Amino acid sequence: MPPLSRAAHSPGQFHSPLLRLRLLTPLKMSYEAPKKRAEPYTKIVEELPEMRRDTVELVRQALSEGCHAYMLVNNRSEGNAPLTVQGVSDMLRN
Repeated sequence: MPPLSRAAHSPGQFHSPLLRLRLLTPLKMSYEAPKKRAEPYTKIVEELPEMRRDTVELVRQALSEGCHAYMLVNNRSEGNAPLTVQGVSDMLRN
């Protein structure tokens, strides 16, 4: 999959009332590598700032166009999905 920034839309280009984002395995990493790296999934093992910035940008863009945003986060992305969600949520508040 391409980075979120490459999958981003231009303003006014959302064709659905719902933006769905899936934050899964880091770029250029096999499916199994993040599992081994992150077990037992109790902490962030590597924060992915570009992924977080792109996510915040897409969510803000969608909301500005009247869309709702839904984000699914897998533990494999940064090591602990709830902490990733909290980090993105904090960024959205600023």
